[in-house]
Amino acid sequence: MNSQTSINGDPETAPIAAPRTAGRASSMMRSFGTLFGSNNSVERRPPSQNANENGYVEFGMQDPDRSGRTLGTFAGVFSPVALSMFSALVFIRVGFIVGNAGLYVTLLQFVIAYIILLFTVASVCAISTNGAIEGGGVYFMISRTLGLEFGGSIGTLFFLANVVGSAMAISGCVEGIMNNFGPGGYFSGEAGFLPDGSWWRFLFCTLINTLMLLVCLIGASLFAKTSVLILGIVTVCLLATYISFLAEGPKLVPTPDENTLLPNTTQLIYTGLNTTTLTNNLGESYTQDYTSKGKMVDFATTFGVLFAGVTGIMAGANMSGELKSPSKSIPLGTLSAVAFTFVSYVILSFLMAFTTPHETMQNNYLFLLYVNFWPPFTAIGILTATFSTGLSNLIGSSRILEALSKDQVFGSFLNFILKGTWKGNPIAAVVSSWVLVECILLIGSLNTIAQINSVLFMLSYLATNLACLGIELTGAPNFRPLFKYFSWHTCLFGLIGTLVMMFVINPIYASSSIILCLLLVIALHLFSPATQSAQWGSISQALMFHQVRKYLLMLDPRKDHVKFWRPQMLLLVSSPRSCCPLVDFVNDMKKSGLYIIGHVRVGSHTEIDDETLEDNKQWLSFVDHMRVKAFAETTLAKSVREGVQHLIRLSGIGAMKPNTIVLGFYDNEAPKDFFQTSTSPYKTDGFNTGEMQNFPIRRDGEEKHIDVTEYVEIISDILRMKKNLCLCRHFHRLDKHFISKSKHVKYIDVWPINVFDPKTENPFDVVSLFMMQLAVIMLAKWKHLTLRVFLCETNDTNSTAQFDTHDPNMPQMEIFSRMKLEQSLKSLRINAQIMEIQEWARDTEFTRHSRILKQFTQSAEVTGESVTEDNINRSLLYMQRANQIIRERSDQTALSFIYLAAPPPIDSPNFREISARYMELLTELTAELPPTILVHGVSTVTSTTL
Repeated sequence: MNSQTSINGDPETAPIAAPRTAGRASSMMRSFGTLFGSNNSVERRPPSQNANENGYVEFGMQDPDRSGRTLGTFAGVFSPVALSMFSALVFIRVGFIVGNAGLYVTLLQFVIAYIILLFTVASVCAISTNGAIEGGGVYFMISRTLGLEFGGSIGTLFFLANVVGSAMAISGCVEGIMNNFGPGGYFSGEAGFLPDGSWWRFLFCTLINTLMLLVCLIGASLFAKTSVLILGIVTVCLLATYISFLAEGPKLVPTPDENTLLPNTTQLIYTGLNTTTLTNNLGESYTQDYTSKGKMVDFATTFGVLFAGVTGIMAGANMSGELKSPSKSIPLGTLSAVAFTFVSYVILSFLMAFTTPHETMQNNYLFLLYVNFWPPFTAIGILTATFSTGLSNLIGSSRILEALSKDQVFGSFLNFILKGTWKGNPIAAVVSSWVLVECILLIGSLNTIAQINSVLFMLSYLATNLACLGIELTGAPNFRPLFKYFSWHTCLFGLIGTLVMMFVINPIYASSSIILCLLLVIALHLFSPATQSAQWGSISQALMFHQVRKYLLMLDPRKDHVKFWRPQMLLLVSSPRSCCPLVDFVNDMKKSGLYIIGHVRVGSHTEIDDETLEDNKQWLSFVDHMRVKAFAETTLAKSVREGVQHLIRLSGIGAMKPNTIVLGFYDNEAPKDFFQTSTSPYKTDGFNTGEMQNFPIRRDGEEKHIDVTEYVEIISDILRMKKNLCLCRHFHRLDKHFISKSKHVKYIDVWPINVFDPKTENPFDVVSLFMMQLAVIMLAKWKHLTLRVFLCETNDTNSTAQFDTHDPNMPQMEIFSRMKLEQSLKSLRINAQIMEIQEWARDTEFTRHSRILKQFTQSAEVTGESVTEDNINRSLLYMQRANQIIRERSDQTALSFIYLAAPPPIDSPNFREISARYMELLTELTAELPPTILVHGVSTVTSTTL
């Protein structure tokens, strides 16, 4: 087995060895489509492919009879759509619209409504012919296209729209019953067969709703089998109405008892075909609505009622689970039903305007009953159209609710829906929908319910157009719908038209529904299972890819300016178990820059499978657990050093590439397992069982997988590749919660002195400025802390002969250095305390020991000195004293930044020995300090200009 090793031996980056994946699970997406007779679309037919009698080819489908898919185009789509689009409008409310808005505006409203519907149907057809359609209809299409958050929220609102639509149809049905059999009814006379009143009407609505419930409990197939017969009855009744307009002469129409705006004795007139009547009905003539307590009618009211009556275009798509061939039946059946109902409404509107004065249409919405040559035609048409529409909406809402529960959109909240299914019929979903319909019926007024219904349906249509527009704009190769009569222009027009008309109908309802939709999106994003989005795919990912690619190409590295520099971090780790605090800390230090967590797996590329592919999934799970804004990159290489070079060169893309490399420190401290420690804020059991146990940790006493020489070589490689470098030590002690609460911890310290070669020629060189930049970033995170900069006065030549503690110019030199540092801090807009350190400016044994440190950063040929045992001992004593100086001032320090001297050149003849001593000196320098970062910057990162 290949070993997976660390780049160092630090607790934060302990070595690990990942097990191989026991097996690979593969999932196959069922493809489903139709071929519309195109010769250049023929494909080889797999065994699971079935061709129907019309030459349409279905992929991945079961035998329809065995899968419960038994409905064809006419019975399954055309009939439900046509009946839903007739609904209560055709016999009850077309006169209301024409009488108030006039013929011209009515025809304009029908054109606007049907254009919106046509573009939306084009979007529905495009989506429905791009893959397998299952139960749930429009919700299924939107959720699988827009993803869980938008799909679930729109599906919920579409479910509510169907509930409201069912209530509207029931209200229209009861209105027709009362006008026929109530007091003053056509068939019942003045006494009436049925009592009237708001609560009596609610009772009758409940009885009809319960009758629909019983039909639904028996099964949707019963309704589907009778829908053709019902449509035939409605069509006959509508034809009888047309004939009546042409054949019947002038008549008197009574005022309904419900109309309190006119005396009951007032007689309304029907003129028959009359050009004067047509002329008077061409323009607008808005008045009060006698069913809404005298509320004034306007364009929005009439359009809301009109659109509510023609919102049934999704009725066929809602039956997708019962259709033999959804991708064929939905486009063909829906488009033909739309055309059929549009022609029917235009003819009906024209005949009404030609024969009936607007006063009659405004004051008796059921005047057709008195006009028809055989009045029962109108009564039968009203009852069958409204009952079938209400039943269709009730079935549709229950199927959507069932789909929401199956998809676990709201978690376990809807589990009772799944448990309440019997022989494929969602009993619990039907009952739940029935209860909600009862609640909507309490509103009473059909016109008010119609506006709510219109806004909710329009929002679902808006989402459908948005889904199709988004996936079209992303240019996804797999979006190849067989329905070709659409483009992004039709989607955009349908979206804008729907949005505008929502607010025209009722701004309050429109705003409320959009806000509710956004709240649902946020709630589902926060609480819904992420696995669903991963399984379905989300258009948000495709859109982000499209935009990110565009902006990455625009992000030109040649135009980079130091004013807009930001840290782009590559943190090299091995075992996530031991590096949790460091991963969390670097996430804070990146300052909205790029953050990559890199990992090297040591192995051979000759293996059959690349195990890093599976590693990436586990590392992404780790990133999710840590809640950091980072990418995870793993690579396979023959050595850790080679793998690190891969990551540094190839991580990121375009101008977004790491400029700062962060490593854990190489020492012998035992790693700490933050996944297992009971007091750790990163504790989890998610990586402790099964295949997730591929983050092992180096135990105390185990041999490291990387030696000190390779570690120093990696440091040299980083600097030679012109990357800033940070070596982090003691971060297993970092406790962000304690730092934020403790009154004892007060400072972030910066030590801008190269301990290996102490000078004060320029206290703010490139390395020091880079340290200051990082310190200021962390100061913004820990606002209650104070930044301290330690001004370490030194003798510039390091010559003991030049030290003179009695020199009268020494205080002036110190003042000059302090003023220079204060001016630099002021120019950089950095607020910090300056702490003066004199130890390096005195002629002591400590300063004389510092002279030998150059040999650890330069080759022996340059210094002319060899690394003797005496030099080693003196160097260690010097570092121990430097460590003591820092430690004495770090009692209240949360974090220290220390100048990191460059490592010895790799071409040194005694590099192995010098590199070991180099790391030994760094270990002594940072011993027993608080969390410490050794920093070496190679590029300018600060600016003093605007």
